[in-house]
Amino acid sequence: MSRPRFHLAIPVDDLDQCRTFYRDVLGFPEGRSADHWVDFDMFDHQLVIHQVPDGGGVAGRNPVDGDAVPVPHFGVLLSPEDFQDFADRLTAAQMPFVIEPHVRFAGSVGEQHTMFFVDPAGNALEFKAFTDDTQVFARNEN
Repeated sequence: MSRPRFHLAIPVDDLDQCRTFYRDVLGFPEGRSADHWVDFDMFDHQLVIHQVPDGGGVAGRNPVDGDAVPVPHFGVLLSPEDFQDFADRLTAAQMPFVIEPHVRFAGSVGEQHTMFFVDPAGNALEFKAFTDDTQVFARNEN
C-alpha cells in the first residue's frame, strides 16, 4: 500500500507574492486556484495557500539540538538525496535560511538533515531527511 498524502492549508497575506514563492522559488507545481487560494504539489502532497488578513507567522521558538526552531512550522520528510538536491537549489537561489542545512542529532538516534526558512507571509517551513529512514519514529533509550 502506498503512503497517504497530506493536505495542508495555510494562511498568507499576499497571495500573489506567496504564489510566486511556492511556484517559482521552491519549484512546486501549481494546481487549481481561485481568487483567494492556490493549490501546490509539495513533493506529492497538497499544500494550499489561502489569502487572509495578517496571515502566517511564527508564534515562538523552541530549542532543539542547539537550534532555535520556529513554531509552528511544517514541511516534508525527504530522502537524503532529494534533501541535498533541494538544499543545493535553495542555496544557489540565495534562500535566506532561518536554520541553514545541516545534520541534527549527529551520531544519535534520529540523526537527520534539516533546514528551515520562511515564506513571504512568515510561515516557517522545515524540510528534513533521516540518515536511516527506519528511525523516523525511533525513541531515545534512557
